[in-house]
Amino acid sequence: MRSSGLAITAAALALVTACGGGATGNAPAPGQSGFVPPKIDALQNLGTGEGQVNLVAWAGYVEDGSNDPKVDWVTSFEQATGCKVNAKVAGTSDEMVNLMKTGEYDAVSASGDASLRLIAAGTVAPVNTRLIPNYQDVFDGLKEKPWNSVNGVPYGVPHGRGANLLMWRTDTVKPAPDSWSVVFDPASPYKGKVTAYDSPIYIADAAVYLMATKPELGIKNPYALDDRQFQAAVDLLKQQKQIVGEYWSDYTKEIQAFKSGDSVVGTTWQVIVNVAEGEKAPVQATLPKEGATGWSDTWMVAAKAAHPNCAYKWLDHIISPQANAQVAEYFGEAPSNAKACQETADPKHCEIYHATDEAYFSKVHYWTTPIAQCLDGRTNVKCKDYSEWTRAWTEIKG
Repeated sequence: MRSSGLAITAAALALVTACGGGATGNAPAPGQSGFVPPKIDALQNLGTGEGQVNLVAWAGYVEDGSNDPKVDWVTSFEQATGCKVNAKVAGTSDEMVNLMKTGEYDAVSASGDASLRLIAAGTVAPVNTRLIPNYQDVFDGLKEKPWNSVNGVPYGVPHGRGANLLMWRTDTVKPAPDSWSVVFDPASPYKGKVTAYDSPIYIADAAVYLMATKPELGIKNPYALDDRQFQAAVDLLKQQKQIVGEYWSDYTKEIQAFKSGDSVVGTTWQVIVNVAEGEKAPVQATLPKEGATGWSDTWMVAAKAAHPNCAYKWLDHIISPQANAQVAEYFGEAPSNAKACQETADPKHCEIYHATDEAYFSKVHYWTTPIAQCLDGRTNVKCKDYSEWTRAWTEIKG
């Protein structure tokens, strides 16, 4: 896998870290099955912009050239719409949820561990996609999904997506692995040099592996685990701990560990692979045959937005081909708009990030906050919620 033509800096890479973390506490019962969100009407007609829009976003999603003069998709929006952008960068999903509850913000780039909480609390409103022309070009694989819609009603527009991959050093790990077994096998020849993602949500990675290797457990959704299924995942991770040399959450440490050889195989993100390759580390990555976890973010509009027209204009802008290409390339992800692939500076960007490969993404289980109401639709059992995942993760790591 070759590096992206765009120079991805360490600062840009840091942006990805924010996307996956921060799910703490319990989400209020927002499953697709049996979940009835508060009655809130979507905007029916687009009017004149109010002159400004207040956004809560992940770092790197709202760039105006102040961080890097070459990275700016805000100025063109302001010039075209007359809506001045005021952006607040949030470091975690919990921070996003809390900021949106203040009523001071018009829109938010919510990850899957926050989007349904915002819907359930009545903090965000359904989105009228008829008022967002660029929505028609969003990949079908991202529309009306469990983390951005309820009962067929969309609550936002997809921003982009990515998968959590298996990375290895090509000079050490042979033959090239195609299965997560290389990081879960207690007899692994790479004992002490296996690395794993340091977060309770990593329990879902174990569940994905068990879905393929232990079908008798009946796992249908890696974020909907009953007592037996959850214990199996926890047991697998406790077993894995015996061969893990390091748990990572800091992207720079993972890159350094692979460069030095302290880590030779483990979970990663495509953007990390690109940077590691750019720094001459002999690494490759793949989406294993069992599938993987992943992430997708959604731009959502506040239920009581003070500037709803500018918010809608922003949603249309950020998924427009040019802006969506810019943010996807800067952040290191697959764009949500199919036409963005024609606008990237690196013509290989969408190939590298599998943007048009729905078969690839059909194997990706996007991060979602686990709740007691089983997200796979079961009503005869309770599933483990995120607080229990957090307690278990502490126990796993010892």
